Amino acid sequence: MPRIALYAGSFDPVTNGHLDVVRHAVGLADKLVLAVGVNPGKAPLFSTEDRLAMLQDICGPLAKAAKCELACVTFSGLAIEAAKTAGATLLVRGLRDSTDFNYEMQMAGMNEAMAPGVQTVFLPASPPVRPITATLVRQIAGMGGDVSAFVPASVAALLKKKFAR
Repeated sequence: MPRIALYAGSFDPVTNGHLDVVRHAVGLADKLVLAVGVNPGKAPLFSTEDRLAMLQDICGPLAKAAKCELACVTFSGLAIEAAKTAGATLLVRGLRDSTDFNYEMQMAGMNEAMAPGVQTVFLPASPPVRPITATLVRQIAGMGGDVSAFVPASVAALLKKKFAR
């Protein structure tokens, strides 16, 4: 039976922190499903289609190099339900600090109660990417700042274009 992992997020935009998690996750699974959360109550900076394309373009080569199949999908609702729908037995979560850890431990407990067959796997962020959040990247880019140290070059170009309007 193939090991399928799901990594869910808004990915608005894809950051080097997300890539750090993906780099580690592709070594844990035969298939990695990157699930873009869609919340009708929120207005993301990038469209769902743009975020899926970013993930495919940026993470595809990482998965290929690791001989891991990659799928990029959307979901609305609970990430644990998306994991079950994808057939995942692993739910991948990145941790930057103790605040993330405390929140994610609570979520892992609730997810285990709802889906005992899906194991949460925590991947600690590498030191250089620990401070990166998509929210901060959007704020910096929106104020004309240079985000090239925090996102892949293609994403930096998309952000520059988005805020040039």
